[in-house]
Amino acid sequence: MVWFRVGSGVGFVAKHAIRRSLCQGGSYATRTRVLPSQNRYFHTTVLKSKAQAAPVPHPVPLSRLTDSFLDGTSSVYLEELQRAWEADPNSVDESWDNFFRNFVGQAATSPGISGQTIQESMRLLLLVRAYQVNGHMKAKLDPLGLEERETPDDLDPALYGFTEADLDREFFIGVWRMSGFLSENRPVQTLRSILTRLEQSYCGSIGYEYMHIADREQCNWLRDKIETPTHRQYNQQRREVILDRLIWSTQFENFLATKWTAAKRFGLEGGETLIPGMKEMFDRAADLGVESIVIGMSHRGRLNVLGNVVRKPLRQIFSEFSVGTKPVDEVGLYTGTGDVKYHLGTSYDRPTRGGRRIHLSLVANPSHLEAVDPVVVGKTRAKQYYSNDVNRTKNMGVLIHGDGSFAGQGVVYETLHLSALPNYTTGGTIHIVVNNQVAFTTDPTAGRSSQYCTDVAKALNAPIFHVNGDDMEAVVHVCELAAEWRQTFHSDVVVDIVCYRRFGHNEIDEPSFTQPKMYKVIRNHPSALDIYQKKLLELGQTTQEDIDRIQNKVNTILNEEFLASKAYVPNRRDWLSAYWAGFKSPEQISRVRNTGVKPEILKSVGKAITSLPENFKAHRAVKKIFEQRSQMIETGEGIDWAVGEALAFATLLVEGNHVRLSGQDVERGTFSHRHSVVHDQETGEKYCPLDHVIMNQNEEMFTVSNSSLSEFGVLGFELGYSMENPNALILWEAQFGDFANGAQVIFDQFLSSGESKWLRQTGLVVLLPHGYDGQGPEHSSARLERFLQMSDDNPYVIPEMDPTLRKQIQECNWQVVNVTTPANYFHVLRRQIHREFRKPLIVMSPKNLLRHKECKSNLSEFDDVQGHPGFDKQGTRFKRLIKDQNDHSDLEEGIRRLVLCSGKVYYELDEQRKKVKADDVAICRVEQLCPFPYDLAMRELKRYPNAEIVWCQEEPMNMGAYNYVLPRLHTAMKELGRGTVEDIKYVGRAPSAATATGFITVHVKEQAELVEKALQPEPVNYPF
Repeated sequence: MVWFRVGSGVGFVAKHAIRRSLCQGGSYATRTRVLPSQNRYFHTTVLKSKAQAAPVPHPVPLSRLTDSFLDGTSSVYLEELQRAWEADPNSVDESWDNFFRNFVGQAATSPGISGQTIQESMRLLLLVRAYQVNGHMKAKLDPLGLEERETPDDLDPALYGFTEADLDREFFIGVWRMSGFLSENRPVQTLRSILTRLEQSYCGSIGYEYMHIADREQCNWLRDKIETPTHRQYNQQRREVILDRLIWSTQFENFLATKWTAAKRFGLEGGETLIPGMKEMFDRAADLGVESIVIGMSHRGRLNVLGNVVRKPLRQIFSEFSVGTKPVDEVGLYTGTGDVKYHLGTSYDRPTRGGRRIHLSLVANPSHLEAVDPVVVGKTRAKQYYSNDVNRTKNMGVLIHGDGSFAGQGVVYETLHLSALPNYTTGGTIHIVVNNQVAFTTDPTAGRSSQYCTDVAKALNAPIFHVNGDDMEAVVHVCELAAEWRQTFHSDVVVDIVCYRRFGHNEIDEPSFTQPKMYKVIRNHPSALDIYQKKLLELGQTTQEDIDRIQNKVNTILNEEFLASKAYVPNRRDWLSAYWAGFKSPEQISRVRNTGVKPEILKSVGKAITSLPENFKAHRAVKKIFEQRSQMIETGEGIDWAVGEALAFATLLVEGNHVRLSGQDVERGTFSHRHSVVHDQETGEKYCPLDHVIMNQNEEMFTVSNSSLSEFGVLGFELGYSMENPNALILWEAQFGDFANGAQVIFDQFLSSGESKWLRQTGLVVLLPHGYDGQGPEHSSARLERFLQMSDDNPYVIPEMDPTLRKQIQECNWQVVNVTTPANYFHVLRRQIHREFRKPLIVMSPKNLLRHKECKSNLSEFDDVQGHPGFDKQGTRFKRLIKDQNDHSDLEEGIRRLVLCSGKVYYELDEQRKKVKADDVAICRVEQLCPFPYDLAMRELKRYPNAEIVWCQEEPMNMGAYNYVLPRLHTAMKELGRGTVEDIKYVGRAPSAATATGFITVHVKEQAELVEKALQPEPVNYPF
């Protein structure tokens, strides 16, 4: 074994070592090695010494020994002992007492150990630490052998003054309260045995990175697992299981390649060891108490995971390749648009090697790499809530990444940083990186700035296990170790399987265009199965007959499933989990339910949500707000937005539903309106009134939580959370609606189209503050037009609108509302739960209406009492359109103009109407824009047969609801014979690139002009 650099002169090396180790420290410098183009895979960091002569060693303080490569950890390693010695010299071993005395210039020699030997012991300890820190740099990780990594200087014994002649000398390394290598009661060892153990532990097929972790207990636990006295070995029985799993993984890909040569399948060739690794990981996790695993991954290897790990029927996978047959007719069948086979998910209860059963679910995902990460974590957290998994040990998330995407996609970082937040943690996620050493066509040198693709995980203090993907047993070992870490420390861990991609990005891609030398090596490289079979044959732990028997068995099953796939018809819907049983698909009629609540319940919960504990010292302004809220409930008048929302939450809690609200600053509310969590001004103690609505309320039953400053990650998390159980109101609120586009991928790929693509419903509510009040282009618009443009209702067809048959909302992909009263907000939130299906709800939530004197509701509008305001023929429920409030009859021929609008502009129009006494103008509010309320719009058109039709909005013409409403309103008018599209007049801002002006004076002028124009005596010109 080569430990010393070739050609190093002993005298020079010794002097160099003394200079580097014991004097003046060093400085980091980053050196990017210029390698041949095909080999530029790693970015190395080495220590660069200061240019100076090597002085003669002399006593220096121990703190000066902390050479840079230790990354600040030597204080933990050595100075703790020094502090103990300084407090009581008798508390340490005699040899170390002597060492410290010698080292600080107070030598009192003791027989047997000279001052020089103690100096060498010190250097030896630094060498051990160097292997723990940088041993991974010398590990043999690349199965292709293309990497050319320079061994760090820190791992050269010569750097510490040792020579070949020292290999069989014994050295004192101390007795430490440490785990692993230094835990054995062998303070005296030869340099050769020490180096051999270090090389075996840190420089084999696994590279361990864990010394960035500050927690000593965690580092010791890992050292105990890594620095074992002997090399790891699996018995024959285990090896047979591993071999069987590797054959399944390999043969599956070979079979698909044979049957569908030209099909895209994003196969796992080159990374087949992932499958046995995952299976062993799941078996070990099950042994440690895990009952359910949620998996997220992109397309590479997904079919193999589906078939071999999650156990999706092979005939179904083969059927999707052949024809992708839609299911046969069922009652209420909804097939949606479907998706490509390598995006689909499934779930299965899988038996484990240890005789247990574990539930696996693979979440459906788009081609947007890593977008599924927060969805998986949110779903896992929800599973933990519903299974009362308070210790977070029964439900676990596993995310499988690509090397390019793990380093390159920002949502990875956003998701990682949710891992330790109290209301987002899942007790640790296991991350597996299938490291192809190339992205689509991009080399790592062009794809990341860091040495490893996994370096981003160091921000979390997560251990990282790099492993050579061709070493089957090493892959199994780190996968099991990851499961043990997660169940022990309940935090994230990363397994980086360094492998390769035998074909291109997909099977019909030509990788030699961009990586010719790499693929020249790959073409002649044996598969992981060939390598493992050869190893077992050489060890005599299997025979060629055994291998042939397993391969024949696998091939027989694959062929049988292939034949069965030709007649396969999926007649049982792969529908939602057990919690969703009985929920209606878009093709089944769901009765519209009332959302009013009994008055006595409203009063009871109203008292709970407006009361603070007796001795609680709230801020005086907050205390006044709660006193005003209490008065609202007492009198039943003037209910504002925040109280209306709290009543919706509280009444749902009383009915046994889980309510969760998260987002940036949601506890107080961006606009200081919600105050769902109140802080004691003296003690800092928190109090949440909604946690005390019912007796012995589960502390998580109502959850309100400020989130990290993330849109993509947090919205994805809440989406995943909402998909687990329908009996919960899950809400995400943007700080301002303008910022929601930071999560555009979640809106586009999941929320707007998930049900259609993957048959997965969600009732997630998204609150997006929206409204023009002079705050500039980044604080005015939630981009209402984008959500409406993604709506899938047909603008030229009026759907069935009979109240008993109406499926309009069920057949639409989501709902978009711009609500203007607290009572209507209350009812739209409750409507999300009081129905037999689930749809996403996008709310353009208000800003200045939160405190607007006219934006109030009476408590009677929230109840279900006949005769009270809001109670109509069907009972009390959400109003999709609010008619003019001037008590008009069913036919008003004298009204000259009907102004239709949505949102807070209504209050400005109404104020102007009163000001100019325009009693011949009617103003109706479209509260639900999507799906469009054709029946109610037509009712108002009939009511005002002679009225000019105007659509009024605050947004520019190319934004807001205008382009969505225009064709739908025209369809309604056409049905009634009310004219052409030119008879719909527009009042609002002119088309604009920016959402709003940044000048307050311009805003005020524009706003006044559009309000005045909507009510002007003369007709409005077309189009505006």
